[in-house]
Amino acid sequence: MPNIYKNAKKDLTTTSVTTLYAAPALTTAIVKSILVSEDSGNADTITVTITDAEASPAVFSLFKTKSISANGTTELLTSPIVVQTGEILKVTAATANRLHVVASILEVS
Repeated sequence: MPNIYKNAKKDLTTTSVTTLYAAPALTTAIVKSILVSEDSGNADTITVTITDAEASPAVFSLFKTKSISANGTTELLTSPIVVQTGEILKVTAATANRLHVVASILEVS
C-alpha cells in the first residue's frame, strides 16, 4: 500500500459549508492536524463536521462553533482522525473572509 502525504487548504471566503477533504475511493486517510488561523484581527468561530456517505448521509459534528482568537492560530486536533472512503470533512466559518484552514493528511490506499 502506498502512503501519500498531502495537505488540504481552504480560505473561508463565505459562510457556506465548504468541503475541506474527501477521502478518495479505496483510500483510508489519517488526518494528523487541522490548523485554523484568523487573519482579520477579529475573533471568530468555526464548525467542523464529518459526513458519512454510507449512513444516508449522516453528518457528525467534530467542533461546533469552536472559538478562534483574533490574529491567532489554533490546532484543533489532539489526536488523529481516520477518514474512510466516501467520508468528507467540511468546515464552516461564522464570518466570511477571516479564517484559513490547513489539514495535514496521510492517505493509505
